[in-house]
Amino acid sequence: MKKVHLLILQAFIKPFIVTFCIVMFVLLMLFLFKYIDDLIGKGFEWHVIMELIGYQCAVQLSMALPLSMLLSSIMTFGNLGESYELVAIKAAGISLRKAMQPLFVLVALFAAASFFFSDYILPVVNLKMGSLLWDVRNKKADFLIKPGIFNDAIQGYTIRAKGKSKDGTILHDLIIYENSPSSGRAASNVLVAKMGYVYNSRDQKYMILKLVDGVRYEDSRTQNQKVYDERQQFTRFYFKETEQKFDMSGFDLVRTDENLFKQHHQMLNLRQLKLKSDTNKMAIDSIQTLSAREMKVNNLFFAPYYKSQALDTAKVEFNGPILSNLPQQTKRSIVSSALGQIQQFKDMGYYRNGEYQALVEKDIRYDIEWHRKFTLAISCLLLFAVGAPLGAIVRKGGLGAPVVMSIIFFLIYHIISTVAEKSAKEGSITPFWGMWMAIIVLTPLAAFLTYKSTTDSTLFDAGQYKLKVQYILNWLKSKFNKKHKEVL
Repeated sequence: MKKVHLLILQAFIKPFIVTFCIVMFVLLMLFLFKYIDDLIGKGFEWHVIMELIGYQCAVQLSMALPLSMLLSSIMTFGNLGESYELVAIKAAGISLRKAMQPLFVLVALFAAASFFFSDYILPVVNLKMGSLLWDVRNKKADFLIKPGIFNDAIQGYTIRAKGKSKDGTILHDLIIYENSPSSGRAASNVLVAKMGYVYNSRDQKYMILKLVDGVRYEDSRTQNQKVYDERQQFTRFYFKETEQKFDMSGFDLVRTDENLFKQHHQMLNLRQLKLKSDTNKMAIDSIQTLSAREMKVNNLFFAPYYKSQALDTAKVEFNGPILSNLPQQTKRSIVSSALGQIQQFKDMGYYRNGEYQALVEKDIRYDIEWHRKFTLAISCLLLFAVGAPLGAIVRKGGLGAPVVMSIIFFLIYHIISTVAEKSAKEGSITPFWGMWMAIIVLTPLAAFLTYKSTTDSTLFDAGQYKLKVQYILNWLKSKFNKKHKEVL
């Protein structure tokens, strides 16, 4: 390998690693801000949070890798152009295209790795991530007593404490309402205590509340007793110390079976998507065939049946519409039967249409996910093909102009991709155009920038544009003066 190639590789790898870490960090922060309400106050262990963040890093690779590829390529060739190293490389007889060959090989390896990642690893990560995020969002928040506020997080109980200690283990002026569903009445038992001490059982499955100086009120009416009885029993217990045990199993993180999420389109690889798509198309064809058959059986043979019946009974020749030649009672029977069959056909069509639309939407999602496996790899190559010549033209390094330009071009790519994908999901365009629209639009731009970089174009040189504008203004001024002299 030539020293020039080694120099360019070293100049590219360092910015790529730095920008990739920065972009990944920003995307992770956006994810945490989005789900911050589902994570705070639920008592998750550290390894659960780290597992969720690890899965999210893998999921965000589809956005972080193309953006970091674009940013690092602009920074690399911008630094080389700003330090006149590109000029030295061209002076040595090495064209920009030949100097970029090892980088194209490296980016192609990244693209191939991203394709295999999106086909084999990303479906598994989506499955793990989806099931874990489902469990995290559905987990109850930890039991927390706030002074003066009723807490009903524990099923069957409502607890209020007037005050508590700083560490939360001592509660003052407690009121506990026991909501027994078997009695059919809310707050059938009430417990009042001056003080309570909170601690957990040895197996951490129960919270034990040791109550001091209190009274317990119990309503002893039977479950079916709804009529007021003056002699009904109402029990009151005074105690110095007692313990109340609360089951805390409802606050544990319960993992859902991952097999329930395996049929989602994001959890499938290319082979599975192909099988699911073929099965779905067979279901669509069967619904279309069944609907056509039901329409023919229920409607096309309706009129001939009554016509033959009328011919057998009336024995008359028909002039004009059939109904005008039939008795009034027969007309009513025919119209009533026709209206009933029409309503039945409308209901059946409405049901079939809903089922058909659901299958069509599922087929679109399968096709979109199938194309997505390839767009990640191609987008890495495309954005590198945009960033590398753009950096060579701009000739600005660092985190200033390269960052601004990379964000602008990535936003263009992302907006086109998002809008086209949404249109494909709605059925306005085909999944192929929806997933490849951004790549098709930006490919001519990449070719144009590559051509301009190889010809030493001053595309982004503000001085050149200033000179051209000044030339046009001078030309217009001279034309105006010449015309003014002719008039005089």
